[in-house]
Formats: sequence, C-alpha cells, structure tokens
Amino acid sequence: MEYETNIPSALFPDRITFNPNVMGGKPCVRGMRVTVGMIVGLMASGYSTSEIIRLYPYLEEEDIRQSLAYAAWRVEEMEIPLTEIEAVAK
Repeated sequence: MEYETNIPSALFPDRITFNPNVMGGKPCVRGMRVTVGMIVGLMASGYSTSEIIRLYPYLEEEDIRQSLAYAAWRVEEMEIPLTEIEAVAK
C-alpha cells in the first residue's frame, strides 16, 4: 500500500516510495527494504555509485541518483507546526 506525498513528481517519478508496512514508512527505493538513508549513508562513507551497485546488484544508478535528490530536497523543506500557522491566521 503506497501512499501519496507532496513530493514534486518531476524529481521522483517512480523510484522513491513510501509504505507504512515497509521499513516503517521511511522513504525506500522502489518498494524494497533499501532506504534513502542507507544510500545517503553509503555515499557519505565514501562508497561510489558503482561500488554500491556492486554490493547491491538489484539497485540501479537511477535509484541512487533519485535517493540523493530526494535527500537534498528533504533537507531544504521547512516544516511549520500547525500551531504557528494558526497563530498567524488569527
């Protein structure tokens, strides 16, 4: 059961998925038990795209690109608690 998000579809048309029954709803690659966080962590540890694909042959280069793009987009997002929005509206 995939669920909708407000992610710009031009950035993540089909690779980054969210399912509350897979990895607790964390952003995953194509519904697999591979999280965006795992991909980002591997890249931050110095692994190259080709090394990651060698270690996880079911991943594709586009999976890694979209994982990094999602992570970059997500850290730029700003969440505002509803209480602040309600205070501004009054």
